[in-house]
Amino acid sequence: MSGTTRALRSDAERTVRTILEAAERVLSKNPAAGMEQIAEAGGVARTTVHRRFASRDALVEAMAAWATRQFAAAVEAAQPEQAPPLVALYQATANVLRVKIDWGFAMSRASVAGAAGAEVARVHAEVEARCDRLFRQARAPASPPPHPRPRPRPQPQPRPLPRARLLSWALLRGRAFSSSPASQPSRRSGVAGQGVAAFF
Repeated sequence: MSGTTRALRSDAERTVRTILEAAERVLSKNPAAGMEQIAEAGGVARTTVHRRFASRDALVEAMAAWATRQFAAAVEAAQPEQAPPLVALYQATANVLRVKIDWGFAMSRASVAGAAGAEVARVHAEVEARCDRLFRQARAPASPPPHPRPRPRPQPQPRPLPRARLLSWALLRGRAFSSSPASQPSRRSGVAGQGVAAFF
């Protein structure tokens, strides 16, 4: 691939990202907004939006697919295969909360039909299975420490995680958060982290 081709592809990807972010901002405040309003918010021509997305429905479908990929990346960033289960659960839950706040409208449209809908369903199923494994690992009984003299060992009991599981499943399966003028981006991350920390 030549340098010119790479530059053109990079420009195209930036344009699509700009349109998707503008669509999230506009549609979260006015779900009935049209392509012209989205183009204006993104600082691009309406023809550019129509060239990338054949219709408003196609744009919304692309938003749902994009947000779902961010959702999966948020869980992956928690390193669920390497970090201790509770640490991974905490980080995954905090990461997912940020995605659902930032992409509330798109995540609320995650049940779209067609190819994007199939991708959304697949990603959510993979994330749920992954988090379920983390819950089972976190509840596994810890091995008792070695003793200098033999003594009766208590029967290991699974560790309950009711509040953590409730919060995580609410975020993974529940409805997305809608953006609103009262939700200032500068406060979102801190509020999300504080709320999740209270459950772990």
